[in-house]
Amino acid sequence: MELKAARKELNAKPKAVSLDKIEKEVEKEGDKIFYFDRENSHKDLMEMVEHFEEKGYSVYFREIRYGLDENDYLYEVHILV
Repeated sequence: MELKAARKELNAKPKAVSLDKIEKEVEKEGDKIFYFDRENSHKDLMEMVEHFEEKGYSVYFREIRYGLDENDYLYEVHILV
């Protein structure tokens, strides 16, 4: 599964990140916070959350709004060992 990481600049394109890469980072570093772009589908993000919960991790997912426009948001995911 490919997910899009949050943009670092408003006009930049989001970079793709694989689920395997996310999993390796969590295994290596332990607790980790990830930020994902609004272009990701909610369904894909929920599948990622379920994937990590099935592996025994605690996962917290939320939408963060950083502006007044309805498109000014990103997703934050905390994965805890």
